[in-house]
Amino acid sequence: MSDGAAPPPVQDIASRLPDLIALAQEPSSEKRRALLRELTDCFFGAAGRSEAETALYGSVLGELTDAMELAVRAELAERFAAVPDAPHQLIRRLANDEAEDVARPVLQASPVLTEADLIQVIRSRGQGHMRAVSQRAVVSEAVSDAIIDRGDDETLGVLLGNDGARMSRAACEAAVERARANPALHAPTVERASLPPDLLNEMYFTVEARLRQRILEQNARMDPALLESALAAGRARVATDDGVLPPDYAESLAYVEELRAAGQLTPQILARFLRSGGRTSFLIALSQLADIDFHTARQIVERRELDALAVVCKAADLDRALFLTYAVVLLNTDGDAMGKARAYAGMYNELTREAALRTLRFWRMRKAGHAA
Repeated sequence: MSDGAAPPPVQDIASRLPDLIALAQEPSSEKRRALLRELTDCFFGAAGRSEAETALYGSVLGELTDAMELAVRAELAERFAAVPDAPHQLIRRLANDEAEDVARPVLQASPVLTEADLIQVIRSRGQGHMRAVSQRAVVSEAVSDAIIDRGDDETLGVLLGNDGARMSRAACEAAVERARANPALHAPTVERASLPPDLLNEMYFTVEARLRQRILEQNARMDPALLESALAAGRARVATDDGVLPPDYAESLAYVEELRAAGQLTPQILARFLRSGGRTSFLIALSQLADIDFHTARQIVERRELDALAVVCKAADLDRALFLTYAVVLLNTDGDAMGKARAYAGMYNELTREAALRTLRFWRMRKAGHAA
C-alpha cells in the first residue's frame, strides 16, 4: 500500500483525528484509499505507540475499511493478520467481514482476537469463517465446542485435523458420533493424536482396514496407566441394548454351558459349530472364550470382520491354524476363500498378542455394560 512517502508522526495523526474521521467519510473512494494507504504505512512505520494511539488508528482504519472494495479489504487483512499489536477494533471488523477472503487470514492467525471474539464470529457467520477459526495454531475448548455445535461435517473435519485444537471429552464424543455416519470423517477422527483411546476403539468396526491397523498400533503403544484411565472413561458410554438375541440363544447357551462343565469347550469345538451351522453356539462359545459380549462376537462374525476375529483369536492365544480354519469356514461362500483367509493369516502373524489384548479390553467394556 506504500507509495514511498514518509509516514507522518504519530502525534500528527492524533492531532488530526477529527479531520481524518471526516476524510474517512468522504464519498470519493480515491481519497479514502489514499488516506488508508497513508495511515497503514504510518502505523507500521511508527515505534512505541501507546494504547490510545493504537485505538485511534483502529477507529479511523475501521471507518475507512468498511467503505473499501473487497480487494483493498483483503490486502489490509493480510497485512494486519499476524501483527501482535494490531488495533483490536480493526481486527474485529475484518474478522466479521462477510467476505471470506477478507476474514480468513485474520481468523486463522490474528493473536489480537479473543476467545469471545471468535465465538461471536462462529455464531454469526458461515462455514468458511468457522473453518478459518478451526485452522488457528491454538483453538480453545470453548471455541471448539462452538464449532462442533454449528459446524458442518467438512468444518468438523478441519477441526479434527488440527492438533492445536483442544477438545473436551464431550466434544470428542460428539465428533465420534458424527464420524460414524460419515466416511469422510473416519481418517481425521482416527488420526487425531489426542482422541481418547476408548473413543478411538469405538471407531474400529466403522473404519476401513488401514485405519483399523492404525488403531491397533495406537493400542500397542499405549501407556498402561492411560489404558486404565481410558477404560474407566469408556465404561460410562457402553450401550446396554445392542439388539434382540436370536431365537435359539437359550438352547445354544445351555448346550455350550454343558460342554464347558464337561471340559469339552475347546477351540476345535468352535470350528465344528461353524461347519455344522451352529452359528449361535459358535458365537456364544467365542464370546466366552474371548470374554467379550455376545453382540460384539455376532457383529464380527455376521459382517465377516476377519481382522477383528484375528484380534480375538490372538488375544485368546489360539494358534494360526485354528484362526485359518475359522476364516475359511466364514468365507466359504466367497471365491478363493483359502487365498483370502491366508491373507488375513498374514495379518494374524504380524499382530502382537499385547496389542490384541489391549484392543480386546475395550471390546470387553460392552460385556461389562451388559452385566451392569
